[in-house]
Amino acid sequence: MKIAIQCKSPLLQKSLELFLEKYLCSINKCEIVIRDEACLEDKRCFYIGNTEDADLQKPFSKAQLILSLEKKLYTLKPVTSVKKESVLNPQTMNFEILEKRIELLTQEYQENIIRVVKAFYEK
Repeated sequence: MKIAIQCKSPLLQKSLELFLEKYLCSINKCEIVIRDEACLEDKRCFYIGNTEDADLQKPFSKAQLILSLEKKLYTLKPVTSVKKESVLNPQTMNFEILEKRIELLTQEYQENIIRVVKAFYEK
């Protein structure tokens, strides 16, 4: 997932940069552009706001942000003939996103535990 952030709110900009630091890239190479203003002309636009038409409504957690971005990315990527069945069944699509998110969280958790154990034994 390649993401660029363009927010007018400096607080939201910095928060998103911290949440998504491993996914950040330039606006020319990104798959999704996160903005705090609605943008209809760009399909890559991911709108965060207080209105009902927002892709993600404030306030939100890091997990909600990641899941919403993965869902948006899934809708943007071209669908192959194998994946057409999963598009027709929204429950399958959501399960795939959830499965990927659980895998990512498990990897992060494992890395944190290993780092703590190494730090403990290096003392």
